[in-house]
This record gives sequence, structure tokens and C-alpha cells, in this order.
Amino acid sequence: MGAEVRLLEASAFGSGGSGRNVGLANAGLWLPPEDINAQIGAKAGGRLSSLLADAPDMVYGLIEKHQIACEPVRKGTLHCAHAPAGMKDLRRRFEQLSAIGAPVRLLDADEARARVGSEHVYGALFDPRAGTIQPLSYARGLARAAVGAGAKLHADTPALGATRNGDMWEIATPQGRVQAKHIIVATNGYALGIEGLQTPDLIPVHYFQAATDPLPGHVLDQLLPGLEGCWDSALVMSSWRRDQDGRLIIGAMGALDHIGKGIHLNWLRRKIAQLFPALAETPLRQTWFGRIAMTTEHLPKIQTLDGGYACFGYSGRGICPGTLFGTRMARALLTGDEADLPVMPVQTHSLPFAGLRQAYYETGATLTHLVKDRI
Repeated sequence: MGAEVRLLEASAFGSGGSGRNVGLANAGLWLPPEDINAQIGAKAGGRLSSLLADAPDMVYGLIEKHQIACEPVRKGTLHCAHAPAGMKDLRRRFEQLSAIGAPVRLLDADEARARVGSEHVYGALFDPRAGTIQPLSYARGLARAAVGAGAKLHADTPALGATRNGDMWEIATPQGRVQAKHIIVATNGYALGIEGLQTPDLIPVHYFQAATDPLPGHVLDQLLPGLEGCWDSALVMSSWRRDQDGRLIIGAMGALDHIGKGIHLNWLRRKIAQLFPALAETPLRQTWFGRIAMTTEHLPKIQTLDGGYACFGYSGRGICPGTLFGTRMARALLTGDEADLPVMPVQTHSLPFAGLRQAYYETGATLTHLVKDRI
């Protein structure tokens, strides 16, 4: 659209949530449609759900257009019931999604077990619109595509301050200053604080993952033979998928930078042994964790700036919603028309006791992992 674009990245491209997420390219948010409608109204909620239903098409379309090598697999996702009681929530989601035309299927325990390769799932909600990607490679691939389109990208260049001068922004960095008519602040859960701009209040919820070595063929014949990505219905949820080399990528809520690290990883080994007994002795070769930016409503927010936007709060659904929201914010700034924004922007956003809520989630995850799934 003729804009000159510069991206100021505080660290390396993809070093935050974009590169550390689970890799599920989902259609929709964590909230089911009627819950979204209850938050923002039926008309706005219906429009948002419709836009997000097509968001996987946008992601996989960009991957194909720019030939991004990020292990794209579009074989659907399975939201698995972790216990028989979990089917109640999956049925509610199935009914709401079916009502708006989503091509989802509710699988019984036998079919879910065959697809997952585990006796410890009790049914699943299958969404064929979704899939999996390698998230860090996707972020870096988008960076390369942006450079190819003429954008100027600056890694290791944090924005330290923002000043409004007339109709222009001036952004201070350690290396110099940038003037811009429009800005988008896209730090989400990794905001370092920019002098002159309000840092949105969020609930940081951490999520850790681990990867095994590539698994032998006779194991892969049984473990996710259809290559769906999975997560479960537990209150302290977990997720798992395969990568292109046949590794199991599995994770759950929790951080790995405190005394609870051992608790989380010991639980993960128990979880693997429960889900996939053949992998009980399989070592975990890599571990990492990232930060999810939550809002109390579990809905992303767009906050207006003077000639710009800040977007945050994907609540664990960063890949497809993030791609959609970023594109729509850029278009709205360049056209001056906010009608295409996925949600109506807000002037301010505050979240009381965000730090206490973070401690609540982390403590809950740690205590759950301390006692859960013990044989």
C-alpha cells in the first residue's frame, strides 16, 4: 500500500511468544462463540468468529506465497477430553461451533484414542480447519518476506521512548531515532516498557515445552498417525504434537526459571508415561518456555494511540489471531478506516492485581504438577 515500514525488535526475531508458542494454528479463540458474544455482543462477536474462522487460510496462504519453511501441516487439531467429565465442555463447544457453520466433529473415545495413539483420552473435538507449524520458523519466515517487500528490520533495537511531535511519532532507540506517522506496538506479553506509552496491564501465564529425540517408525505408526495437533480439557492444560522429524513436542502451563522447574519436568515425564507408555523412558532433549498474555475476558484487545495501535492479550491463540490482527491494524492506519478491525479499539486498558493473578496461575500449575498423575 505504499508505506515505508520499519520494525524495531528488542531482541532476535521470534524470541518472544511468536517463537515459543505451541505451534497450533487454530480457527478461533479459546472462548467458544457464545462466550465471545456475551462479552462484546452478538453482532461484533459473530463477525469476530467469522474472521477468525478464515484466519488459518491466511496463515497457510502466507506460508505458501512466501515459501516459508516452517513445517506446515494442515491436518486439523484435536481438543481432547482429559477425563470423562471433559466431554461436557467439548459438547458445548461442538454445539456452539456447529451453530455458526464450523465443520467440526465430536469424536467418541474409541476414535479419539485411535487418532492420538493413547488410551488416556476420552473423546475429542476435531477441527479440520486448523493445523500445526514450527512457530519460530514462521516468525522468521515472515521477517524475511517483509525484507523482501522492502521493509527495514532492526533486531536488538528496543524502543526506549515514544514522543508525539505534531502529527508524527519519534521513537528513541539505543542506536538512534525513527520518525513515523503511524506506529503499532506489538509486544504483547513481552513489553519492556516504552517511556511515553502506557504498558497495557496483562496477566502473564507461562507455558513450557519439551522435545524428545526423533522417535522410531513403529512408535510413530501409533502416535498421532494423522499428524493432528492436540491439547486437552484439563484446568491446567497440556498440549502435544509431532514435528517433521518425528519428535514428540509436549508441554503444559508453568515456567522453568524458578524452584518449581523440577516439579514441572517430573510431572511431564509422568504425563508422557501415562499418555504414551512406550515412551516412558524416552529422554527430553530440549526444554523451553514462553509467556502467554491473558486478559480477564480471554479476548484480544486493540488500544488506540494517537496515530497508532497497541494490540495484546491473545490468551494462548497467537498464531492465527495475531496474523489477522496485525494485518487489519496496518490496513486501518493506512486507510483511516477502522471498520475492518477485528474488534473495536479501546482507549485504555487496566487489569487490577495482574501480578497477583500471575502468581496464582503459576502456583496453581506447580501444585497441580506436584501431585497429579502419580502412579
